[in-house]
Amino acid sequence: MRKLLFRNIAVAMFLSVTFLAQGQKFESPILITSAGQSADVKLVKLLAARQQLEATTVLMAEPSDVEGVKSIVIVPGFSSKGLGAAGISQEEEMNRVKELVNLANSKEIPIIMVHVGGNARRQGQSDAFNELIANNSKYMIVVAQGDEDQFFTNIASKRGIPLKVVEKIAETGEPLANLYQ
Repeated sequence: MRKLLFRNIAVAMFLSVTFLAQGQKFESPILITSAGQSADVKLVKLLAARQQLEATTVLMAEPSDVEGVKSIVIVPGFSSKGLGAAGISQEEEMNRVKELVNLANSKEIPIIMVHVGGNARRQGQSDAFNELIANNSKYMIVVAQGDEDQFFTNIASKRGIPLKVVEKIAETGEPLANLYQ
């Protein structure tokens, strides 16, 4: 009985935090970047442009790219082809992303994670990037197919991070835009 009560309290607290955060607003200008060099970042760039968000996309953003930025949208997902095209190793990419996340946290620049890669950008080498970004985000937007195992839901619940799950990639643009209106 106590276990059920504690579980219900935890769920209520999570829903309260999520409900309160629905009104959370972020500021422009926005930096959009990749964590893992998948092509998914290009989709998010397009969706942000359709929503007329004031955003700059830098595939391999460095600390100097953060100057003047008010929020960062990070699109996680490992791609060996993307890393090869960028001429870097997975370790170098992870170090770059960690440096960017640490800088954002130290400057109190909020990170919004947008995961549009579905099952193709889950588990294996992608989840190291997914976990890093999810754990450091202030808001997450995830296509449902990428959260079938509740990976992002569990992180959001444990850390009190608002999570918006959408059915299709095309549906990520509106909730992203709503964060800035």
